[in-house]
Amino acid sequence: MATWRCVKQCGACCHLDPAERPDLPEYLSPEELELYLSMVGEGGWCVNFDRLTRECRIYPNRPRFCRVESEVFQDMYGIEPEELNDFAIDCCLEQIEGVYGDRSLEMIRFNREVGEF
Repeated sequence: MATWRCVKQCGACCHLDPAERPDLPEYLSPEELELYLSMVGEGGWCVNFDRLTRECRIYPNRPRFCRVESEVFQDMYGIEPEELNDFAIDCCLEQIEGVYGDRSLEMIRFNREVGEF
């Protein structure tokens, strides 16, 4: 069985383009939505994502909506803890494909890391 893991230096989830996420108001509070939109920078990338090192500059203090944790996903999306693994894998696959492409190095690294291949 595949097990979700964050793949270091991927950053696909740091591509925050709100045009690609029209349902943001459905799962973010008004305050979180304001914060989210304030984090969108050039090309839709998070202003806290260092594109050279491909790492988050505020990782220990990142907002709730940037955390893959069962409590957060249950509250935001109604995902039960036992569903989190598969849901997170599907989210990453969709986001990586959308940002980098389905044959990208990021996709290959993710699939290897989670045990898809």
